[in-house]
Amino acid sequence: MKTFNLDELNQQIKDDVAFIEPLNMQLKSLVVGQDDLIEKLIIAILANGHVFLEGVPGLGKTYTVNALANLIDTQFNRIQFTPDLLPADIIGTLIYNQRNSSFEVKKGPIFSNIILADEINRSPAKVQSALLEAMQERQVTIGDKTYKMDDPFLVMATQNPIEQEGTYPLPEAQVDRFMFKVLVNYPTDEEELLILQKMSSIIDDNKAKPIVSSSNILKARKTIDQIHIAENLQKYIVSLVMATRNPERFNLADLKGLINFGASPRATLFLVQASKALAFISHRGYVVPEDIRNVGMAILRHRIVLSFEAEAEEINSDEIVKRIFESVPTP
Repeated sequence: MKTFNLDELNQQIKDDVAFIEPLNMQLKSLVVGQDDLIEKLIIAILANGHVFLEGVPGLGKTYTVNALANLIDTQFNRIQFTPDLLPADIIGTLIYNQRNSSFEVKKGPIFSNIILADEINRSPAKVQSALLEAMQERQVTIGDKTYKMDDPFLVMATQNPIEQEGTYPLPEAQVDRFMFKVLVNYPTDEEELLILQKMSSIIDDNKAKPIVSSSNILKARKTIDQIHIAENLQKYIVSLVMATRNPERFNLADLKGLINFGASPRATLFLVQASKALAFISHRGYVVPEDIRNVGMAILRHRIVLSFEAEAEEINSDEIVKRIFESVPTP
């Protein structure tokens, strides 16, 4: 077993993290006022996770994902989800070739590196579930053959929370497959003015060119795997997840009736992976509690199923996660 050498790891991080700053700066020059969203998208790519974006129309969700995809030298496909979409429209199907009397595979748009699933809640459950195998298993089955997805593979799905007529809410099983759920909010006065000044031109000159290769990302992932997370921080992560399932164990008995189901073990794994990725971005070879707290809300908010009592009292999952972070002792 290889011993942990912090000096060697820090040097490796210094070499491999070089592309993050120009990527971050270029994104922020294109997208105004969505720093948290940008950070979570970069972490997700490094930690090999998927992102679920929720916000009203016009806040730049699609634009941000497009900008990120353009800055990375990989394949990008945008899928607009509609009520008449079929699973085959996403994953592909078998086409009969009359010339040689055989079936041939016609791959769908899911076969790409970065996928933007726009307004995913506009399509029925059968179409939404077509993403499940690809997202979790990183493979797709067409006919009797299974095809591996390219690496890196990242799904970013958007959802409009205010227009629910004619939409199909995502089941918990699918939402749980997203590493992050990011809530995209309105910009401030200053940010709105900056958007006006930068984006009001009829001619779009903000064409992003690739500055990051897929090899940069894959190499960074290997380094992130080596980042150290102390045992007391591992126990801290377990305690945070356990507090969503058994809040009374952490002096949060009043939350017991507000939670029907707590976070799954997937939350535990994502907290480790995302906090390591954030430590990497911060040029550190080890995780600190602040890394976990920084990514915790976006990882836990969509994994807590609230009771009818919580909904009646207008208590949301963010408030519950905040209480958990305040109550579980920080190492």
